[in-house]
Amino acid sequence: MAHPLQIEFQDAMSPIMEELLHFHDHTLMIVFLISTLVLYIISSMMMTKLTHTSTMDAQEVEMVWTILPAIVLITIALPSLQVLYLTDEINNPHLTIKTMGHQWYWTYEYTDYENLEFDSYMIPTQDLPNGYSRLLEVDHRMIAPMETPIRMLISAEDVLHSWAVPSLGVKTDAVPGRLNQTSFIMMQPGLFYGQCSEICGANHSFMPIVIESTPLPQFENWSSLQ
Repeated sequence: MAHPLQIEFQDAMSPIMEELLHFHDHTLMIVFLISTLVLYIISSMMMTKLTHTSTMDAQEVEMVWTILPAIVLITIALPSLQVLYLTDEINNPHLTIKTMGHQWYWTYEYTDYENLEFDSYMIPTQDLPNGYSRLLEVDHRMIAPMETPIRMLISAEDVLHSWAVPSLGVKTDAVPGRLNQTSFIMMQPGLFYGQCSEICGANHSFMPIVIESTPLPQFENWSSLQ
């Protein structure tokens, strides 16, 4: 999860988030190389006394600054398309959970089970136990098994919302009258925090998301007790 003064990404807890981090590092390396080259050219022009004011045509230079940017764009586009494909890929999910956004809470329904549905509200600061994260804890966490393909069906009852969990690399709009879907696999047990990422009214910042990743036997025990 995030911590104070953090400037980097949260630790990747799903294969999709790992791919997003790799793509970020790949793109950042290209940007760094381009920036270094541009700064070198600018500093060279400012420090040297050699000028070419009489140059009217330079086919070689024009060819280089046309082909080189095209190559750079291709090296960025190909990994980007791969990650884009992976984020939309849903392969035989073992569990489907439907979540509905409301002003200002989430409802979770486990469609593979009968009558397994609950609302998830943020715990007010005055009721928060010691050691819990302010504005991030909820009264009912979404429990899900680790190392299991999970499909999320996401919609809303009233206005636009967005279901987002950064450490899983998931962000999907919740649109009234429309059912969007996404999928993920949690690689480790633990608590993963997120928030509504679409401004939805006065209490937009007070509808957090908490996913509790557990081993499959523990999840089955929990679901049988509901």
